[in-house]
Amino acid sequence: MASWTDLTDKIQESEKASADIPTPNPPLQSEFRKEHLYSLKTAYFAGVMSEKHECLLDVGQLEANASTSRWMPAAGIRMGTRRAVHTVAIIIRRCAAPFWLKSANPPEKPRRTAYLDGLRGFAAFLVYWHHHELWVHKATGQNELLENSFGYNGNFHLVAFPGVRILFNGGHYAVATFFVISGYVLSAKPLSLIHEGELTKLGDNVASALFRRWLRLWIPLMAVTLVYVSSWHLLGMWVEDASPKSTWLAEVWSWYTEMKNFNFVFSGGEPWLSYDMHLWSIPVEMKGSIVVYTTLVALSRVSRNARLWCELTLIFYFSYIADGWYCAMFVSGMLLSDLDLLAAKQQLPRWISRLSSARAFVFYHLLAFSLYLGGVPESGSRDVAQLGKQRGWYYLSLLKPQAFFDYKWFYLLWAATFLVASSQHIKWLKGFFEARFCQYLGRISYALYLVHGPVLWTLGDRIYTAVGWHSEQQLQNLSHWADKFALSKTGPLGLEISFILPHIILLPATIWLADIVTRLIDEPSVRFAQWLYSRMLPHAVKD
Repeated sequence: MASWTDLTDKIQESEKASADIPTPNPPLQSEFRKEHLYSLKTAYFAGVMSEKHECLLDVGQLEANASTSRWMPAAGIRMGTRRAVHTVAIIIRRCAAPFWLKSANPPEKPRRTAYLDGLRGFAAFLVYWHHHELWVHKATGQNELLENSFGYNGNFHLVAFPGVRILFNGGHYAVATFFVISGYVLSAKPLSLIHEGELTKLGDNVASALFRRWLRLWIPLMAVTLVYVSSWHLLGMWVEDASPKSTWLAEVWSWYTEMKNFNFVFSGGEPWLSYDMHLWSIPVEMKGSIVVYTTLVALSRVSRNARLWCELTLIFYFSYIADGWYCAMFVSGMLLSDLDLLAAKQQLPRWISRLSSARAFVFYHLLAFSLYLGGVPESGSRDVAQLGKQRGWYYLSLLKPQAFFDYKWFYLLWAATFLVASSQHIKWLKGFFEARFCQYLGRISYALYLVHGPVLWTLGDRIYTAVGWHSEQQLQNLSHWADKFALSKTGPLGLEISFILPHIILLPATIWLADIVTRLIDEPSVRFAQWLYSRMLPHAVKD
């Protein structure tokens, strides 16, 4: 916990900062400053200024500290009209300011798992880029060139070259990486408690995390999708493949009936949300989280070697016996977290410790394998015979287990596992993910994942139509946009001038909106879930 001296310093800094906040009148500013300083003091005595950030969940530092932070209902609810207006003004000011000026300065010494935040952020960017590539090139029928290997049917394009292709078609590679990272960070704190024999604290930790998990995932998702579908009626815009209802109320009811089934992860029904098909991975994320928490509790009392063997057995089971590809990814992340914690204490099994002298050799090869396997051709990914016809994949296609229905996830399981395993041990790669921009992307990664689709289907579709990327549907429904600013399609596949230049607008707009969603919806939802859980605890437990 922070010392009283640290708190005094924070109060002095806050006094200086709050003095610069413009307000309609001095009394209101004085009242605002008093309330803010009172909150700091209350936070100190409540013990919310803990600096334990080691156990990251899947949203970076904020959720890592959720177990020690408390959310209270917004003060504006209890304020008078003047103070409520001032609060709204602050929110507007925060949203309007450029996002690059609002990002926090990086700490002098990154947290142990900071590189995973950056990796998650960069993976979210790959998802963004992949979906834009597919959206644009479907109009010209070139998606097949992106989804097949280099040299397939005599087509040789840079975007299909091994290693390079993940930058253009790496969306599923990124999703697999999300799942392995989640398995790693969700289990980091519980595993450290298991290693220390703190089983009572383990129960408290898992109970809190499992209670908050559903709220943390679905509150932002429901908020973003509801605003998106409401925009159809508010702005009267046409969106490809959307089927708006006759009225807004009818739309909300349709959204509700679909959402209530979508957020029940055990329904076994349609895995897609028609309002945003990209969000299929969120129920998978919830199910994978339950697998991690269940496994942690089940293995909490066994010996070190037994736990490691059980984790390996589960990966084998989910890969070669049952088609549980996402479960294998989560457990793989858990295994990597377990091994890293043991390595920090020099308690690794002897046969693994003997490989330490060849560390660079091992991890550079894992990275190379990851980049190659991450570019698995996805065209017809349920037909392994099709994979065997791809250049450089015939012998690899023979390794696909019978249990896998969609073969790409088998190769992506190992690609993502090798990437997460090697990132920590390759200095330049870890440094890249710990760089400020990647850390910022990691902070907004969930919001970026939520908003990039709606931005693409509304603003993006119109800009692409204006520069010359359009199909018959766009010509019929967006005829007033068609070729308004026609640009040349000169350039390599996937890097055409008319594809790159629109991102001067689209990328900043998407990141700015993701920043707003992070600040106004995502981060408050994390604090709300923690506050709700703390309010439900008996007083004896709270104390």
